[in-house]
Amino acid sequence: MIFVTVGTHEQPFNRLIKKIDNLVANGDIKEKVIVQTGFSTYIPKHCEAHKMMSFEEMQQALKDARIVITHGGPSSFIEALQFGKVPIVVPRQEKFNEHVNNHQVDFTKLIAKRMNNIIPVYDIDDLKKTIEDYDHISKGKNTGKSSNNYYFNDRLNDIVVSMFKQN
Repeated sequence: MIFVTVGTHEQPFNRLIKKIDNLVANGDIKEKVIVQTGFSTYIPKHCEAHKMMSFEEMQQALKDARIVITHGGPSSFIEALQFGKVPIVVPRQEKFNEHVNNHQVDFTKLIAKRMNNIIPVYDIDDLKKTIEDYDHISKGKNTGKSSNNYYFNDRLNDIVVSMFKQN
């Protein structure tokens, strides 16, 4: 399941919600998608949509999600990180009237550079490929566990599995 949250900022984030809805409609996303739409005016036709969600509903969606996609609000992607997820972060941008300035872009760039624990998407047209490559991209990110340790264990698993495959 993919969980998308745009937070509670009063400006719509239709650009992200439309993109996700189109990816589902086109068959690019085949799994269930739950979207918290906030004050966006676009209502998804191909996803389960909730304007707002209770704290418990949000926590459950974050826990159950394979991928979490958020806006650039720190509390949204920090929550995903707390559940051990590497969130895809699509910051709201001033030029699209999604926020009053570009602080989400600036903050996302800073966190991506310093912490390497999020997957930033600045161009919405890159979202499809990012979702397709999520498992590979997220392996190179820092999470609650040591990323080097995780990578080592994952590679070791691949080696062991390949040793026991029958040709």
